[in-house]
Amino acid sequence: MGRDNKPVYKTEEEIELVRESSLLVGKTLAEMAKSIRPGVTTLELDKLAESFIRDNGGVPGFLRYNGFPNSICASVNSTVVHGIPTDVPLKEGDIVSVDCGVLMNGFFGDSAYTFEVGEVSPEIKKLIDVTKSCLEKGIEQAVAGKRVGDISYAVQEEAERHGYGVVRELVGHGVGRNLHEAPEVPNFGKRGNGPVLMPGLVIAIEPMINMGKRNVKQHSDGWTIITADGLPSAHFEHTIVVRKDRAEVLSTFELIEQALSLV
Repeated sequence: MGRDNKPVYKTEEEIELVRESSLLVGKTLAEMAKSIRPGVTTLELDKLAESFIRDNGGVPGFLRYNGFPNSICASVNSTVVHGIPTDVPLKEGDIVSVDCGVLMNGFFGDSAYTFEVGEVSPEIKKLIDVTKSCLEKGIEQAVAGKRVGDISYAVQEEAERHGYGVVRELVGHGVGRNLHEAPEVPNFGKRGNGPVLMPGLVIAIEPMINMGKRNVKQHSDGWTIITADGLPSAHFEHTIVVRKDRAEVLSTFELIEQALSLV
């Protein structure tokens, strides 16, 4: 997925447009949250997402992006990311990472959430909790004056502290008029390395954390990335903007978690 070479810093007006798109992603994920249960298919979730995005004035950001066939990436169990929705029903104990993008008013929003299907094992619950914690630790470092490597190190340190593998082949990225902009935001690295973070930089931070080893392989469909050892993987993503003394999250998990609490 191509990226331009130089970061594009956003004006406050542009940041608000990214926020609108990112909030619609959050609302779309919350809408899907109401339907995620054993027996539902990821293709059904995909159709639901596309309708909801269009009904709310957006365009699915992933649909036909570089030839991707659907509106969401739905990655089940050992699928890390870029899973193509299918008509295979989800089963009790599965996890599914749903990554979704929206284009609205000329700007993209991008966010992902890993959902439990029914009751999952304590081991899988821990993987999900730690992956979400990796995202939070990364966001804490997305402050003006720090570097991309500070985000990367924080994610890696949190994951490896729990014995998990950090996927290296796929990275976070800038977000704006393009779905993928500079800079790349790896989930591993050294503190103090990489581009300096400046106010107005909008990036997607997206830890992809494997229960087992970090190694992955690509499916013959050209999209689906799976763990090499067949163990589960979790994925969370927020679109954020770098500010002087903190990072501001433009996407939302609150609506998703409200919806899950009512299911």
